[in-house]
Amino acid sequence: MRWLVVALLMASSVALALSGSVPLAELPTEARDTIARVHAGGPFPYARDGVVFDNREGQLPRRSRGYYREYTVKTPAARDRGPRRVVVGRGGELYYTDDHYRSFRRIIEPSLSR
Repeated sequence: MRWLVVALLMASSVALALSGSVPLAELPTEARDTIARVHAGGPFPYARDGVVFDNREGQLPRRSRGYYREYTVKTPAARDRGPRRVVVGRGGELYYTDDHYRSFRRIIEPSLSR
């Protein structure tokens, strides 16, 4: 019974951290630009783009170390990297945060019809 409670708490904490999803088209232009660079394999303007995102906050589904990579989304008027990031999972899933990892939304990309 105890393991069930722990599992439910872990699942609900991830569900609360993932505040829904957002279509790619509704993201800020800078986020869409970052995602286009990710898909193209670069170039990346920030030295820390592509580093391992450890998910220490536990906001995303738990995965092995190295599963997630983070990329900076330019924040207008910010003198540093700002709070916005795109985090990419090895399985291709994309997440957006505009509050420096406090919350994430899953990015929904349009399907490519072939």
